[in-house]
Amino acid sequence: MNKEIEKKVTKNETNSKMNKEIKDEIKEAKETTLENKNNSVKKIGLASDHRGYHLKQKVTNYLKKKGYTVIDYGADSPVASDYPVPAFSLGKGITSGEVSKGIAICGSGIGISIACNKVRGVRCAKVNNTKEVKMARLDNDANVIAFSGKMPFVRVKDIIDVYLKTKFKGEERHQRRIEMLDNYKD
Repeated sequence: MNKEIEKKVTKNETNSKMNKEIKDEIKEAKETTLENKNNSVKKIGLASDHRGYHLKQKVTNYLKKKGYTVIDYGADSPVASDYPVPAFSLGKGITSGEVSKGIAICGSGIGISIACNKVRGVRCAKVNNTKEVKMARLDNDANVIAFSGKMPFVRVKDIIDVYLKTKFKGEERHQRRIEMLDNYKD
């Protein structure tokens, strides 16, 4: 009789733990969905040259599966192309409000990040890991990130997730510095 009671108690405890885990997962999914609905990041712009084209296609599919709208500013194929053209288009998409965040990819991530930063109002950070992207969002309110087309997709997904989740701190000192960048004229 005691063993039957123990089995029922154990079964109830197991069910209770499973129910809690399921409820927690549902809650997290609802919060993520709500965050996507309420988040100003609804449209994300992507730009690449020919060396970033294949990774950009993977990023596009990944973001669409997560419920984001993707605006592709080129390149349209892996045929040789110049990174400034899609970088400037992405920058214009950011400054016009067509997209609220952007991702740029070229062979090294450096050239396309330089090109993006030529567009006034764009704060593009070339990032290699989640720590860098988190700091770029927290302190610098980076509205575009760039990385190498050679970066493993597993790492890219982690970087993108941190980029999209991390909000700008908005502290006065950081805001002041961003305004200095935005207001600079040659």
